[in-house]
Amino acid sequence: MTAPNPPDRRLPVTPIVIADVAIKVGLVALILIAVAYPDLGNVRGKAAPLRAIAYPAGVLIVPAIWWLRFRSRPFPWLGDLLVSLPWFTDTLGNRLNLFDALSWFDDWMHFMNWGLLTAGLLLLTLQAPAGWWRTLERALALGVPLALGWELAEYIAFIRTSPELGTAYTDTLGDLALGTTGSIVAAVVVWFVRSRPGLVERLQQVRLTS
Repeated sequence: MTAPNPPDRRLPVTPIVIADVAIKVGLVALILIAVAYPDLGNVRGKAAPLRAIAYPAGVLIVPAIWWLRFRSRPFPWLGDLLVSLPWFTDTLGNRLNLFDALSWFDDWMHFMNWGLLTAGLLLLTLQAPAGWWRTLERALALGVPLALGWELAEYIAFIRTSPELGTAYTDTLGDLALGTTGSIVAAVVVWFVRSRPGLVERLQQVRLTS
């Protein structure tokens, strides 16, 4: 009798996997630059030490949970990529000084990053098929509290002692509204994509090599 083939543990070579790994490596590199040279990373006065801990934790939480509880299942590369992207784009935006150079960039980050984060969490926590209302409910249940937690963390970490304190109330309300809107858009996109049979699975199976 022929012995069963062992499971394939090789890293799949797909665009999603490559992007996910590259973002994690890129984030670590940017964090190291920001810690070593705060002015170069444009995070002086913006809780650079806290970011150095929280941001890598943010991109490692999905792999950690998967390893502890679900490693008998395939790794959720697309969900992990979407959850990881906001930490990277925020760090890259600071590195390129886009938050200070472009007046609209902070608003765009709150909208886009909360959309990405919520979309990733929906893929990770909500089994398909799920109706429109259930998808929206889960998106708001996850996205809004996380957006509020982010604003509280910003206030505690550096806003309360920074020159931005005078405009923080208006800015925070705008950020919460943009984050909520991003979560709603994420719900629409995830629901639409999942309503196309097998589309998410096909996206994750696209390989760069034969």
